[in-house]
Amino acid sequence: MENFIQAIAQTGNLDYKHVANTIKLLNDGATIPFISRYRKEMTGSMDEEVVGFVKDEYKRLQELEKRREAILGSIEEQGKLTPELRSKIEAAGTMTELEDLYLPYKQKKKTRASIAREKGLEPLAAIIMNQQEYDIEKRAAQFLNDKVETVEEALQGARDIIAEWINENNRSRNSIRRLFSNDAFISTKLVKGKESEAEKFSDYFDFSEPLKRCPSHRLLAMRRGEQEGFLKLSIAPDEEKAVEILEEQYIKGYLDVSEHVRKAIKDSYKRLLQPSIETEFRASSKEAADDVAISVFTKNLRQLLMSPPLGEKRILGIDPGYRTGCKIICLDDQGNLLHNSTIYPHPPQNERSQAKHKISTLVEQYKIEAIAIGNGTAGRETESFIKSIRFNRDLQVFVVSEAGASVYSASKVAREEFPSYDVTVRGAVSIGRRLMDPLAELVKIDPKSIGVGQYQHDVDQNKLKESLDQVVESCVNAVGVDLNTASKHLLTYISGLGPQLAQNIVEYRSQKGAFKSRDELKDVPRLGPKAYEQAAGFLKIRNASNPLDNSAVHPESYKIVDKMAKDLSVSVKDLMSSDDLRKKVILQKYISQTVGMPTLTDIMNELAKPGRDPRQNIKVFEFAEGIHKMEDVKPGMTLPGIVTNITNFGAFVDIGVKQDGLVHISQIANRFVSDPNEVVHLHQHVKVKVLEVDASRKRIQLTMKDV
Repeated sequence: MENFIQAIAQTGNLDYKHVANTIKLLNDGATIPFISRYRKEMTGSMDEEVVGFVKDEYKRLQELEKRREAILGSIEEQGKLTPELRSKIEAAGTMTELEDLYLPYKQKKKTRASIAREKGLEPLAAIIMNQQEYDIEKRAAQFLNDKVETVEEALQGARDIIAEWINENNRSRNSIRRLFSNDAFISTKLVKGKESEAEKFSDYFDFSEPLKRCPSHRLLAMRRGEQEGFLKLSIAPDEEKAVEILEEQYIKGYLDVSEHVRKAIKDSYKRLLQPSIETEFRASSKEAADDVAISVFTKNLRQLLMSPPLGEKRILGIDPGYRTGCKIICLDDQGNLLHNSTIYPHPPQNERSQAKHKISTLVEQYKIEAIAIGNGTAGRETESFIKSIRFNRDLQVFVVSEAGASVYSASKVAREEFPSYDVTVRGAVSIGRRLMDPLAELVKIDPKSIGVGQYQHDVDQNKLKESLDQVVESCVNAVGVDLNTASKHLLTYISGLGPQLAQNIVEYRSQKGAFKSRDELKDVPRLGPKAYEQAAGFLKIRNASNPLDNSAVHPESYKIVDKMAKDLSVSVKDLMSSDDLRKKVILQKYISQTVGMPTLTDIMNELAKPGRDPRQNIKVFEFAEGIHKMEDVKPGMTLPGIVTNITNFGAFVDIGVKQDGLVHISQIANRFVSDPNEVVHLHQHVKVKVLEVDASRKRIQLTMKDV
């Protein structure tokens, strides 16, 4: 354990004690949001990213240790574990080093080298490798027997053994690895006869570039082409250069015997080393590409989940459509469904006057405060139609992303919420609720279905799920939830809870009524002291008798706030409502062995703005008039747009024509941009200029330069 802590501290440039404390907290079941917010003294105020790094490194080192023990056990069983080999294995710091050391002792299927050994040719291989024999053929003749009939057969068997020795040699493998790392090219060729089917991969029909310069999205695209059977992909450096490197290591002189070593080197590289190291680099390059793609996805997901909420308003939600009509729902300020119906303002029915009357009536009847319109089919036309209606009250009209709404509407979650309604009603409800609180609604949908990633189906699915779940957990806990209104799905992501405890809270709430205090959480079945400690600070209760229950101050710190108020001879409520009173608090007085300045500073910040939402305020957005389809878009136009997706090669922007345009990374700013997230964020309102419109390929090229 100490070695693990030392290694993590060194790699992350962290304090040993803080790493040790963090690992202890993780082992005790503490979550990343809890550790980063409520255990700052123990961790040296590590943020969630650093705590996550410690967690990942600890897991990696545990897996490495497990493999090390298995390898030591296997070699010991074979009776081949020398003190020197044990020392090397114990010092190995990566899985690759371990596997290289284990390679000569690994139980293999029959190989050409093992067959040659069975024929008694290993001593001949040693003689050839020594390269001091003047007449190697004469010497080889001494190894003929009933299994080896000719001199050439003896020499070939010896070369097979040498080839395996070279392949299993640490120095050889590391030399070829370095060559791959510096000089390998990734190349693709079209599979013969697949030209028409593989059109979408036409950029890669005959493609090659240095592997180290190949960006994540391109590598994943090529691998997808290979998986679908359209492309042949290879990763390799120049073969001659590789063979030269190995010859420098193994060729000792100019005798004829050295030619046999030379032949063994070429065979070893082509048949054993090159495929083996290529497999490694295929895996490592894929892993690196996955990490980049997952990072893009997690950044986008975080931005999406932290989108500004409209808040508790009465909403009219519309899921637009042509032939099947526009599905309308009305929600109260808690998101409960009050009404659903369908209007047909668009072709082929064109029942505009009936639709206007219906909308006006519903707005008055249900005291609607805002309208949410899905941005899918007929979205722009529906927005124009709604804006043509004169209402008797001020109404804000918002266009809301529909991404994932259809997935939600057909899900088990939606069926549980609305068992007696069909998918169209559920989809419209999702659109309306997203306007009220994007986070609360989007947690019900598999993040992969929200459409804010790149190549999400091509990356390691376990790693993707783990990363996305961590982002959802982080966002939900950063915002906090109302204990008396939060859904089971939202509560599931609260630190320390999970599906079963979330269900228990909802059932307790329905049986006993609203929670009156955080302390009442302890009465929820199976919610023990540990879960309470982890969850309580993230669960808020409005209008509770103790005002701290609606803040992010953890119950374990209530006594500190009580002492502050008592020392000033005021109530906690007074302390929270008066800036002047808080300025009189001398924080140093409340420092103890377990509570330091970081926690006290957090408490004071929270007392100043209890229950504050870290998300920004929502803004109304309007597309350009008269721009509804691709044919309306012309090069040179400057248009308003909304950023809908961010990749590492650029940002996609909705300009209101059902086909998002691409702002390539080179067109995002009047300076070099290495990461689009530095400049833009999801749902950002931007101005873009049209560079090119390719209707046949459904591509719109945009720029944000000089706009």
